[in-house]
Amino acid sequence: MSRQEIDLLIEPRWIIPVEPHGITLEGHAVAVSGGAIAAVLPAEEAQQRYRPQQHAVLPRHVLMPGLVNLHTHAAMTLLRGIADDLPLMDWLKTRIWPAETKHVSAPFVHDGTLLACAEMLKGGITCFNDMYFFPEAAAEAVHSIGMRAMLGMVVIEFPTAYATDAEDYISKGLAARDRLRGDPLVSFCMAPHAPYTVSDKTFDRIATLAAQLDLPLHIHVHETAAEVGESLAQHGVRPLERLHRLGLLGPGLIAVHAVHLDDGEIGLLAAHGCSVAHCPTSNMKLASGIAPAHRLLAKGLRVGLGTDGAASNNRLDLFQEMRHAALLAKVATGNAAVLDAHTILRMATLDGAAALGMDAKIGSIKPGKAADLTAVRLDGIETSPCFNPPSHLIYAAGREQVSHVWVDGRPRVIDGVLQDCDTVRLLDSVNLWQNRLSS
Repeated sequence: MSRQEIDLLIEPRWIIPVEPHGITLEGHAVAVSGGAIAAVLPAEEAQQRYRPQQHAVLPRHVLMPGLVNLHTHAAMTLLRGIADDLPLMDWLKTRIWPAETKHVSAPFVHDGTLLACAEMLKGGITCFNDMYFFPEAAAEAVHSIGMRAMLGMVVIEFPTAYATDAEDYISKGLAARDRLRGDPLVSFCMAPHAPYTVSDKTFDRIATLAAQLDLPLHIHVHETAAEVGESLAQHGVRPLERLHRLGLLGPGLIAVHAVHLDDGEIGLLAAHGCSVAHCPTSNMKLASGIAPAHRLLAKGLRVGLGTDGAASNNRLDLFQEMRHAALLAKVATGNAAVLDAHTILRMATLDGAAALGMDAKIGSIKPGKAADLTAVRLDGIETSPCFNPPSHLIYAAGREQVSHVWVDGRPRVIDGVLQDCDTVRLLDSVNLWQNRLSS
């Protein structure tokens, strides 16, 4: 019997497919053909059935779906560490917005996004949901390094180097989406920044466009107690209720942070099928609070994990987010069993993909899905012995153990080395930006 030719066969020690939930496979392999997962089957059977062009034997590794970063501002890697140890509004008004006003441009966004992509890929992230200016410059960076992204069409009321007013932001975002339509790696969402930076009139326009074009809505909401208080003073209602009255709640809404929610608001999000991007590290660093992730999940909400931007984290590291999400939930509830390892892994993969409307394509190791895969080596001093691979990924391993990453079946990281990135040239450009930002 002749063996079927395929592009790639991966034989790790363990596979955590995420679908079905709670399963860890040992002695299995993943067959990849045409950028998609062709089969998940016992390794001996795979060797008899397939003749791969590339054969990755990873006897000390766990293979999992590529991680999905549900919320970031990728280009802000160039602002990493520029405004630390400040509360959110001081951070924004006195440091971040002035720096952006002076320096943000298409080249800034390209170089910052490329730096972010390199960091994320090396940490096992294969897809990210971005919210920033000059999306075509970001798309160019995404393409050059070969990862997947959903780019937000940012909307705010005040002028920047990118646009003059809300309608200009919308027009430029839609034009970028039209030019990049059909791109296999890049998709778009509407990204009104936050209730405190967007007017009712603009929200009405965004709600209409999102419905007409079937686009997700990506928005910061209920990040701080001060934000909630200001909304009550200005609009007479809390931010989420305002969004509800304006018709923005629905299955396409990704509520970023969602820290300060009461039971009624959690029920409202659940009733409308919304998703939440949980950013535990940023929430801690800006002293915003602890999002009620366990309560959101208990109500059936999709909760993915996000890093936020490197200016407020300061790492684009989903291993850190997984660990912090698990530990914060346990200490906040007094329940050591809450948010177990498999649940956290699903949040960082399939739930994030579902929030983006991409779960039919990515987020789990399942035949027919894109081969967006991450391998993590677990035989080092820091990760030995390994009794429970899912638990190890959350509580022992880190992004430094990521060895291999594939996007659409193409190798992006091999033995820890980026495959399609001139890191020397990238760091040279970053050093130039640092000099400009320091002057």
